[in-house]
Amino acid sequence: MAFKYAVALTGGIATGKSTVANIFKEFGFKIIDADKIAHETLQKSQDKIIELFGEEYIVDGEVDRKALGRLIFANKEEKLKLENLLHPLIFSEIEKQSEKLDREKKPYLVDIPLFFETNRYPIKKSIVVYIPKELQIERLMKRDSITKEEALQRIDAQLPIEEKRKRATYIIDNQKDLETLQHECAILKNKIIRES
Repeated sequence: MAFKYAVALTGGIATGKSTVANIFKEFGFKIIDADKIAHETLQKSQDKIIELFGEEYIVDGEVDRKALGRLIFANKEEKLKLENLLHPLIFSEIEKQSEKLDREKKPYLVDIPLFFETNRYPIKKSIVVYIPKELQIERLMKRDSITKEEALQRIDAQLPIEEKRKRATYIIDNQKDLETLQHECAILKNKIIRES
């Protein structure tokens, strides 16, 4: 059975999920990375991308993720088309990897940015990496060199971070420095191991 020992790792865009995933990796946790699987799935789906959105979204034999991102974050219908194509394929790959990790009978993380939004994964426990929306906007603008308007478009395409915080089993507050974050992760790691 898949997802028995899984803990979902989620949060909002630019809240620091990847940093938390890396810290847990250093603790010896295995991580299933939904974003990485999504990128691989997207590249394998080039024919469908051309069919759904047009040839201009393939550049030098690769899906132009930036251009596709601009299209889907500005248009709900286009976003839905892409999700309907990718989400079942991504789920199936994550499920396969999860079945394999469950055999080890140890907790592991499934890094899923849209865990609450898709409502597709039967994972009972979740970690939300939290920062307030204002800080999220600031970090996203800096990280991706985008305008405040573009940052808001991307943030508003997800469930509000305060709502994710309410639904979380565990919360990691990432408003301070890396040392504080590592300390929070260490405390949570021990808790997850105790409770598994």
